[in-house]
This record gives sequence, C-alpha cells and structure tokens, in this order.
Amino acid sequence: MSNKKRIMLIDNEEGLCRMMEAVLLDHGYAVKAFIRSFEAVEEFTPGQWDLVVTDIKMPGMDGLEVLQRVKMKDPNIPVIMITAYATVEMSIQALRKGAYDMLTKPFEPEELLYRVKNALQHTQLLEENRELREELVGKFRFENIIGASEGLKSVLERVEKIAIRDTSVLITGESGTGKELIAQAIHYNSLRRDKKFIAINCGALPESILESELFGYKKGAFTGALENRQGLLEAADGGTLFLDEVGNLPMNVQKTLLRFLQEQEFLRIGETTPTRVDVRILSATNSDLKATVKTGTFREDLYYRLNVVNIHLPPLRERQADIPLLAAHFITLQNKKFGTAIKGLAPEAMDAACCYPWPGNIRQLRNVVEASVAMEGSDYITLPVLSQFIEVQADNVPLHDAEGEEGEYARALSRFEVDYLKGLLRKNRGNIDAAAREAGMNMATIYRKMKKYNIRREDFS
Repeated sequence: MSNKKRIMLIDNEEGLCRMMEAVLLDHGYAVKAFIRSFEAVEEFTPGQWDLVVTDIKMPGMDGLEVLQRVKMKDPNIPVIMITAYATVEMSIQALRKGAYDMLTKPFEPEELLYRVKNALQHTQLLEENRELREELVGKFRFENIIGASEGLKSVLERVEKIAIRDTSVLITGESGTGKELIAQAIHYNSLRRDKKFIAINCGALPESILESELFGYKKGAFTGALENRQGLLEAADGGTLFLDEVGNLPMNVQKTLLRFLQEQEFLRIGETTPTRVDVRILSATNSDLKATVKTGTFREDLYYRLNVVNIHLPPLRERQADIPLLAAHFITLQNKKFGTAIKGLAPEAMDAACCYPWPGNIRQLRNVVEASVAMEGSDYITLPVLSQFIEVQADNVPLHDAEGEEGEYARALSRFEVDYLKGLLRKNRGNIDAAAREAGMNMATIYRKMKKYNIRREDFS
C-alpha cells in the first residue's frame, strides 16, 4: 500500500484544477482532480482521503455545501477552501462549517504547497493524539489492572460505578498500594478521558511553592513573579486533578481549595478577579484524615468535600492471591525492557513471596522483582536470590513435595491430591483465592500443584 497522502481536488475551472494537480503530483502526493462537485462528493469515502481542496464558487453544488457533506461523512478530514472573493463573512461562514484554511486566488504554487503541508501535519498530530488517548484508555481499563483477589474485585466494582459520576473521590490505603493507578483508572473511564489527568504530590513541595503550583500567580505578586503563571488547577480545566498525600496540604491552601470545591472558582496569587474552571478532584492519603480533623490540622469541611466517595485499597498482605499475578506481570515488564527471559519465580521463592508481609506493598514487590531479575542467572528467580531482598523465615516457607517419589504410596498421594484439588475447585467454581482459604493452603502451593497435575481453572469456573 502506498504511503502517499491522498488529496481530492475540486474546482470547476479545469485549467486551474489541472495546474494544482500537477504541482501536488510533482511533490509526491496522490491526487485526484474533479471539475464537477457532485461527482467528487459521491466518490468521497471516509478513510480514503487525507485532504480535500475545493473551490467555493461552483455551479450546482457550491464549495460550502461540499464542505458540509464531506464533514458529515468524515468530521476529521481537513478541507482547504479556495475563493477569488475572500470576504470576512464568507471566511467566517466556511470556518464555522469546519474548513481548516482559506486560499485566495490568485496564488503561487508555493503557497498551495505550504497550506497543504500545514493541513496534513495538523491531521497527523490529531491522529497521533487519538492513538495516544486510545492507548492510555486501554492501559487503564479495569480488566488490565492486575489482580484476582476478592478485595481488589470489590474495589474495581466500586471504581467502575463512580468513574462516570463527576464526584470527588478520596482514595485511602497504605503507601505503595496503587492509589494513583486507581485515580488514573477513574479518569480514563470517565467522560473526562479525552482531557488532561494531572497529578501532584502535596507532601513533596514546600508550602509557598505548593500554593503557586496549584493556583498560579499574577506577574509581580511576589519577588520572582516575572510573568503570569497558570496553576495546575487551571491547566487541568475539563479534566482531572489528582492530589496525592492530600493530608499534607497547609491550612491556607486548604482554604483556597475548599472555595474551589464549593464555587468552582479560585483566586490566583496576587489577583482579585476569580478564575473559573471545570475540574474533577481526586485525592489520596495514607494517613488517617479523620484523626487530623480532630487535631485541627485538617479542615473538617474540606474533608467532607473531598470524601464524597471513599475507596480504600487493601494492603498487599491482604491480597495474597494477587502476589503471583503481580510478580509475573513485573517479570514480563523487565523481560521486555532488558531482553531477559526469566520465566517466573521458582516454587519455593513463590511460597516465600506469598508468606512475606510486604510492608511497602506493590511498590516494594515491583522493586524486589526488578532487583531479582537483575541478579538471577537461571530461568527462574530462586529463593537464594529473592532472600537477598526480603527477609525469609524458615517456618514461613511451606515444605515441598519430594521430587521423583516412587512406589504405591506416591501414586496414591497423587490420586488423592488430584481428586481433592478438583473437588475444591469445583466447589468454589474455579476461584483460587476461595479454594485456598477453604483448604488452609498457600495460594502459591495451589497454583504449583495445578500446574503439576495439569489442572485448569477454566474447567471449573
């Protein structure tokens, strides 16, 4: 397939039409010229053209009607209008109907090429932005968030319900549990998905800088304010602002933020005229905001404005079923990044990982996996390598079945394990987490035995 940009030319002046066609062909474009506008509109099919160049004044169907009909078929196609009578009213009318540019007769070939190049670059940027948005939306679809535990499923069900409702959400949980990931999932599954998602860590900046970062300032408002500056709240207009570690907001910033949540307006530093924006506020904290309200370091009225809906993320130690899935995901990422071929965690390493409390939660697991992949020389991350990065208690690692067992006892034990596991999975409809809880077994052990006996969860769900 040719990569040439495809241009449709429409002009009832045959000489001018052929001249434009020749110029564009000479510069590598794929061009088809029409001197009858009806024929051009009839042949126009979305996706087959990159640009339309049409005269305005034509018999039968004029250029404005061509523009309207083409835009009905393909709203994103750029259209350049040509006219010998470029009045202000006509230009405004054409631009309102969706024209990208106006070209006034007579014009030089260089001007035609310049306008065409600009229109096609604009279209390419729009397409790239669309692809990036689709990629982001896909990345934060609920099914792409890693985990199978009941705790995470409950969170995602709640997130899915509130994503489309334009309310403030407070996300709570220990450090490293994935609060920003949930905030991004809310944004990219909301009606604001095509607008900006902006995040700021409220605990990472000093008070004076935090205020100007959030709300912006007017030139001359303070020493060093050499020009007007837009704050993050204004930059996120139409989209979402995520305030991480919101419990660290100083009192003066809390007051300004409360006014915004109540009135949808705020004052830049040094200004007396309020600025109005449309922004959804998502916030997160790993501290107990109710306790800070009681001590007077966090405004009670702001707390209730932020906490319209609360989503609490359980720590990783309460999501044991997710550890094997998360570890596999992080190993895959590392393999792609560095060209390695680690297949996973060895059984005893997986058991140790599932027993470990992970005080740093998912962030710590990711860092440990990255370090282990870098240090491991075999196909699997082994317990000796893993134990360099987490504390492994001997009594926390379940005993493994002896490999290569022989005799009647071993065969009877295998038959028992197969029947027991199948019955357990059948009873719990393939839910590994529930099966492990009922059996009092480690999740990793169940996965390992299923692999050993070639038992598939899908056969029981």
